This record gives sequence, C-alpha cells and structure tokens, in this order.
Amino acid sequence: MRSSQLFSQTLRQAPAEADVRSYQLLLRAGYIRQLSTGIFSYLPLAQRSLAKIMAIVRAEMDAIGGQEITMPVVHPADLWKETGRWYQIGAEMARFKDRADRDMVLGMTHEEVVGDLIRREIRSYRQLPQLIYQLQTKFRDEPRPRAGLIRVREFTMKDSYSLDADWDGLDAQYRRHYQAYFNIYHRCGLPVMAVRSDVGMMGGSMAHEFMYLTSIGEDTLLICDESGYAANREVATFLKPPAPVEDVLPLQKVETPGTTTIESLADFLKIPRSKTAKAFFVTATVSENDQYVERFVIAIIRGDMDVNETKLQNALKAKTMRAATEDEIKAAGAVPGYGSAIGARGAIIVVDDAIPTSPNLVAGANEAGYHLLNTNYGRDFTAHIVADIAAAREGDRSPDGAGTLRAVRGVEVGNIFKLGTRYSAALGATFLDKDGAAKPIIMGSYGIGIGRLLACVAEQHNDDYGLIWPISVAPYQVALILVVGDDDAARQAANDLYRDLQAAGVEVLFDDREERAGVKFNDADLIGLPLRITVGAKSLAQGGAEIKRRGRKDGQIVPVDQVVTFIKGEIAALYAEIGATVVEVPFKE
Repeated sequence: MRSSQLFSQTLRQAPAEADVRSYQLLLRAGYIRQLSTGIFSYLPLAQRSLAKIMAIVRAEMDAIGGQEITMPVVHPADLWKETGRWYQIGAEMARFKDRADRDMVLGMTHEEVVGDLIRREIRSYRQLPQLIYQLQTKFRDEPRPRAGLIRVREFTMKDSYSLDADWDGLDAQYRRHYQAYFNIYHRCGLPVMAVRSDVGMMGGSMAHEFMYLTSIGEDTLLICDESGYAANREVATFLKPPAPVEDVLPLQKVETPGTTTIESLADFLKIPRSKTAKAFFVTATVSENDQYVERFVIAIIRGDMDVNETKLQNALKAKTMRAATEDEIKAAGAVPGYGSAIGARGAIIVVDDAIPTSPNLVAGANEAGYHLLNTNYGRDFTAHIVADIAAAREGDRSPDGAGTLRAVRGVEVGNIFKLGTRYSAALGATFLDKDGAAKPIIMGSYGIGIGRLLACVAEQHNDDYGLIWPISVAPYQVALILVVGDDDAARQAANDLYRDLQAAGVEVLFDDREERAGVKFNDADLIGLPLRITVGAKSLAQGGAEIKRRGRKDGQIVPVDQVVTFIKGEIAALYAEIGATVVEVPFKE
C-alpha cells in the first residue's frame, strides 16, 4: 500500500475526549474515528490489525475443535423471555419492535440463540461433544462508555459455546479454552492473568476473567504473590481474622450519643471495630412466587469489614439492588446510624459468615442515640441467609493463609463461563443419553472482545512517539520511507524495493508522499510498524538502505540487493520472539 493512496490521515493532536494513551494514539495514527458515544469506525490500518487478531483467534479455536458459524445480530425477544433474561437485564439491552409489533433485541450475547439452535440440531449423545464459535457484532447500551475501544456500545466479539453430555466434558472444554485464551493473548503480544470472577448475568457455576493489568483498568483485582491466588474484587475471598472465644454476656442497652459511624462508636466505647456489628440497608428485587418484588434487606457484617455488594446480591439471588431510602429503613423499624437486625420488621436478614462465630458484638438498638452491648447471633437475632458477603481488601490474608493480598487494576479482555444447564434447561435443549433418557445439554460460554484486545495491545506497546505493534498484529510489517529529493536513484531504488518486498510476501506501507523527511519519520513512529526501511541519497551514499526496528534508537545500513533477505530474517526473528511467549499455563481454580 502506498501512503499517498491510504484512506486515513494522521493527526498532530488527539481530541480532548481521548482520555487514555491507546485511544489518543489510535486516533492520531488514523486507525479509528468516533461516530457516536461508544461507537467507532475502523479505518484500513485498524481493519488489517483486527483481521490478524481474528485470524489468531480462529486458529486457536479451530485447534481445540471449534467450528465457526454466524448467528443473527437481531433476536426475537421470545427467546430471551424463555430464559428470563428479558426481565432480568436492564437498560443496557437494546429493545425495539418490528413492523408486526413483535418485541425484538439487538444481541448483546448469544446464549439464547445457541440454545434455540441446539434444541433443533442436537438429538443424541452421539452428537456430543461439540464446540461452535462466531465472530459477530454485538450491541450493549453501556451507560458510561470510556477509554476509546476499552468500553464501547457496539463491538465485535468472539463467542464460543461448548456442548457436552456430562460435567467432565464441560471441565475438559473449559480447560482447553483456558489454555487457548492464553495462547491468543500471548500471540498478540499481550501479558494477561486469569482470575476467578462473578458469573453475573450469564449465570452458571464458575467463571474466569482474563485480565490485562494496567492503571487504566476499571476492575480491581486481589492477588497474592506468595500463593498465586487471584480474583476479581467482586468475588475475592480472604482469611477473616477470628473473633476471640468468650462467654456469652447479657444484652445491655447503653446510651451512645452522636455515634452514627462504626469509627465514632468504637472510639466512644474504646473498643476495636471488630467488636461491632455494622448494618447495611438495601432494597433488592427478588423472585417470590414466580414474580419479582422489591424487598427491604438488612445485611449485618462485623465492623472491621465492609460489605461486598456483588456477593450480597448473589446471596440474595437479586435481579437488582439499590441503597434503601430513609423512609424504607424507618418503615422496617430500623434507625439510620443506629440500626441492626434486632427488632426489625419485614426485612430479609443476611449476615456475613463471620457473625455467628463473633460473640458479644455491639450493634444498633434501632433507637437514635443508643446501642446494644453483647449481641449474639442465635440468641438475639437470626438470619434468612448466612453467607460470605465481606469485601476483600489490600493487606488482608489470602484465603489459604499463604500471604497477603495486594490490589491491582486491570482490563478484562476475555471471560469463560461454566453455564451448565442454565440455558439448555430453560429452552428445552435436551439429548437422549445411552439409556434413552432425555437430559439437558451441558454448556459453556467463552468470550473475547476483539476491539478491546486491539486497544489493550496498543496500551501495552507504545512510547513517547507512537505505537509499537507486535509483528503478529501490525497492520503492515514494514514501513518503507522514500526521502524525497532530486536524487532519481533513490526514488528508483525505493520503488524497486517496494516491488521486490511485495513479491517476497512482505507487507509494506510505502510512504511515497511528497513530504519532508521529518513528517514521514514522525508518521512512521506514530503508526508503529515493527520495521522501517529508509531510502534516500544519504543512505545510498552510505552503501544501501537504513533498516531499524521500531522502538530502537539505532539502525543499520544494508546493501539494497540484500534488503529483502535481511527483512525476511528480521520478520522471522520477531515472530520467534512472540512464539517463545506461547507456553502451557497451569490451570488455576
């Protein structure tokens, strides 16, 4: 491709809304343009890089037995109603009516469509296992798109779906995806780590996220260097400090004026926060008698811990959850700042699993200015649900006690889910086993955001001058620059090299524009191709063409008739460097 014909242009400055480095560079280098909030056009350079990423994804999916299909972007809402997600998912799902007044959906994920396919296609255990995948456009009406391609509304995703007759089969396919995902990211030049995560709206029994660690990440991860433990904060667990063993003491009401926080209460009574019980009030939408209703919830946790709202919502199996209003709190007989489960009316009570083993805690008396000393679970209050609802924090002990947790930020670049029978049972997707009994197909779901992956590679590989693409995903392998002057020999040499490199199968972007050398060098650095060849009167006088790797300061002069061979060797070396990172990664629960 000649730069004079390339359908894009570089920008000297990034627009003000470009808030992270990858977004700034992809805009300035002419890879992407924003059409609307969270919606982008991909220009030729980006399209070539995306095609290479998708080729890597296809190769790794095919290697574990995947068969590529394409499913529709537009879905009939009836499928989503069958699984219940039509009612569970909020405004992020794009809904509309067709001309026949039927409810329709723009696909944000495809479990329902897969379920419909397999209930039509799969009849017998002899047809299992299967693995199907697609690369398809999706739409999720994100409330806060950010960071360019990191969080968008319209996106391309690889989603694959494993289909098995038994749980061992699901385990095997899940682990094959786990390794395949590491292979994909490493082949793209992106370092990632796998962490346990919340199953969220997908449902199922297990999920892992593949995280690129970066300060721009919106997810917080808790990891332990000593044991290798890693989990998203939403599901991270930790070794809770045990409460001291004590005799159960009599309940006692005491005056505690102005102590509406755990800190002020502990200071007033001169006790550690671990001797207090904190009340957390929410209103949750839960299913009762096949209907969704709002219920007031009181969550109780020890004062030295904080409530993890994702864990609480999962414990409640709630569709949604919000902070309770003051009127809702008072209607249940509780008092903000002095609340507890004792004496509350009509509330769902959830307690953290450390509460039953923590005796003689100070809790609110549900009366302004008063607390109760020596409250004990079982004697003074009980719960509808006892579960781990505590948020893990930096400095907590890892769940195995091997070390301490530290917090890091990350961007999720992929996820894998053990769906089990969540969708097959709801949609009636069954098979006949060896004994002729009908059983639901056991499913897994596995996703990778292609545009987000491109952005993360750009975030990882850049310097002060621009992008530095790994050879595996660079839109072109070589930037060929003609230093314009009066020297016809240089022009002829550059054109001959362009022809010879193309004939040798080398991907070349030839900057043949009538621009100053400084402009061309700046644009080459900004676009970030792995190798640069410069041909001009100066280089020819020195014995040939100058060749340098992007990101390195010095180049070298190579005779013109040896350039093609030299470049092919450099490309092979760059691919070998990438290949050396593709190694087997032990599976971690």
